[in-house]
Amino acid sequence: MKKIIVMFLIVFASMSFIACQKEDKVQAFDLSQASWEDILKEARGTSVSFYGWGGSQRVNEWLDNEVADYLYNQYEIKLDRVPMNIDEILNKLLGEKQLDAEGTIDVVWINGENFSTAKSNDLLYGSFTDKLPNFKKYVDSDSREANFDFGYSIDGYEAPFGKAQFVLIADGNEVELPRNHEALKKFVMENPGMVTYPALPDFVGSAFVRNIIYDVVGFETVKDLPDDKEAVREAIQPAIDYLLDLKPYLWQEGRTYPATSALLDNMYSDGEVLLTMTYNPNHVAGKIQTSEFKESSQAFLFDKGTIGNTHYLAIADNGKNKAAALVLINAILSPELQASKYDPELWGDLPVLDNSKLSEEEKEIFNSIPLGKGVPSQEELLEKRVPELPVYLIPHIEEIWMETIPGE
Repeated sequence: MKKIIVMFLIVFASMSFIACQKEDKVQAFDLSQASWEDILKEARGTSVSFYGWGGSQRVNEWLDNEVADYLYNQYEIKLDRVPMNIDEILNKLLGEKQLDAEGTIDVVWINGENFSTAKSNDLLYGSFTDKLPNFKKYVDSDSREANFDFGYSIDGYEAPFGKAQFVLIADGNEVELPRNHEALKKFVMENPGMVTYPALPDFVGSAFVRNIIYDVVGFETVKDLPDDKEAVREAIQPAIDYLLDLKPYLWQEGRTYPATSALLDNMYSDGEVLLTMTYNPNHVAGKIQTSEFKESSQAFLFDKGTIGNTHYLAIADNGKNKAAALVLINAILSPELQASKYDPELWGDLPVLDNSKLSEEEKEIFNSIPLGKGVPSQEELLEKRVPELPVYLIPHIEEIWMETIPGE
């Protein structure tokens, strides 16, 4: 009996040792010297955690179905999606770092100032995009969006995930779509009380004001401004004067503004205003599909372009499965998953791949996706896409607007 117990303990100890070895292997795996084949071998059969915003059922379903199935079928990797707001994610990353604890986050959905905060506090793994075959094959690595996130230098610490782009929406059968600030001013004056925009700091309202700044004074005038409110005020004053000129002709004579873009959508749906706006070009198709917008509603852009920004994926510095994190991000950069993400039925998020790098067969995957009514083509969006300002300038612009525009 004692021999049986001893043998059992030996076997149990051996199994525990092997399991510990496997766990240590995942944590100790040296990515810096690993080939892609090594990374795939290390990641196969493991689990990878994905932390990010979980406020959209459509986005959640795309991750849980399209991405999870692709990852498991191709690599036998299980995706563990954890919905969490970015401020909570940053706090979790920081707390685990301070405790020198094993990380629970492998991949994080991030951009802008949050990316800068994580990078400057050493919460992210480091440069990894040069390891990704799909990044090298399909992404324009020389583009501004592959190198700067709201003006912050990326240095390979994050890979593009998807894109958004500001568009205006109006009924193309009822009105002539105003495609620059001068035409918009004429449109507003000819339709007094029928146009407005969300009050800043609403995200969409802020984007509208920045688009006006671009159209009036030009992106080149403002892109390199210092972090100084008065310098910003001086540079954008012609655009502020333009907004003041619009004000008496706006809804409620510009004394008040809808608090959110959702409220503006409702006003447009009810016929209270003639224009609405969004950061998602596919938004109009969804609203037409649910009969909230007229079928003749059309998303459109200014001729000089509209602001687009990019959201990204990064790897946590203390993530325990960096190999699988790389495989996950590389998979999301595949034409198959970027195309499914672009499909309005699944998400409708704009792809990040360079169209010129796609084969004819890969281009056809994207071209065959029905975009729905009122949505601009990807070609037009890319042609008329202008970059975001450095993030430190945006609070100055919003403060100047709030000090100057609202009220009597």
